[in-house]
Amino acid sequence: MRRSDLRRNRMTQALRAAVVAVALALPSVGWAGAQVEEQLAPSVIMGLHRAIADNPVPADYGQRPMVRAWIDSMSSRLAAKITDAGERHDFLATVHYEATRAGLDPQLVLGVIHHESNFHKYAISVADARGYMQVMPFWLRLIGSTDQNLFQLRTNLRYGCTILRHYLDIESGDLYRALGRYNGSLGRPEYPTAVLAAMQRYGENAPVASITALGAITPH
Repeated sequence: MRRSDLRRNRMTQALRAAVVAVALALPSVGWAGAQVEEQLAPSVIMGLHRAIADNPVPADYGQRPMVRAWIDSMSSRLAAKITDAGERHDFLATVHYEATRAGLDPQLVLGVIHHESNFHKYAISVADARGYMQVMPFWLRLIGSTDQNLFQLRTNLRYGCTILRHYLDIESGDLYRALGRYNGSLGRPEYPTAVLAAMQRYGENAPVASITALGAITPH
């Protein structure tokens, strides 16, 4: 290799290393759209407020046979995203619990997280949506409490699953339109298509837990 080519290759490698270093230093950026803050009836607000009531994941939840099988299947797929095994187990147990509690497919919730934040706990979008499921802060004021932390795992997933369930109910079970509402891009195909593709990524050859078999977990 000529000296000029060698020097050019070294400069290219140095530039790539610098770009990676800068990217790692920057805060994680989520790609959520801007959910629209809509005026809700008092009865709807009260229902959503009850839905986000603080019911923690039962201590033995991740060890229940069907849940454990799902966690084991999903864990290897998320090893590169969440490297600590204990943290990954807690994350997946919480995803499963909160999804099931809201009557959602856990695979769907993983698909939303994959596309919204790429599993970055502290992701913030340009619209100020926050955390794993990129929840807009106005929801705290609307149905919860402004002192709640959307970067806390269970809080973020509780809000995200509750909001997505709310949009599904509004759209009479139309997942495509509900996902559009969740992303603030109702009527456009890009977001629902991407989430459903991600859902299949986590659903292929996996023992998908049946909501019917487990029973939706309702607030106490």
